[in-house]
Amino acid sequence: MSDTPNSEDRSLDELRREIEDIDREIVELIARRTYVADTVAAVKDERDLPTTDEGQEERVMERAGENAEQFGVDANLVKAIFRLLIELNKVEQRESR
Repeated sequence: MSDTPNSEDRSLDELRREIEDIDREIVELIARRTYVADTVAAVKDERDLPTTDEGQEERVMERAGENAEQFGVDANLVKAIFRLLIELNKVEQRESR
């Protein structure tokens, strides 16, 4: 993000608006992920597959850690967020069956 001006060049209001935009994008991505996870759940249900796929969960967590490192973000934080998303998806899948 080297094209972002120094914080001295930006007002607090501008920075807060940028955070608002980013927050909106995060929520949009969570909504997209949830939609796809719901579709996965429907496919699992049609094929009588188990709700939990530990191998897939491990791959998701590995990717989350790798992506965190790539962007210089705390891997534990990113993995905690993904663990929460996975757990919420599993609860929703169980309730829909």
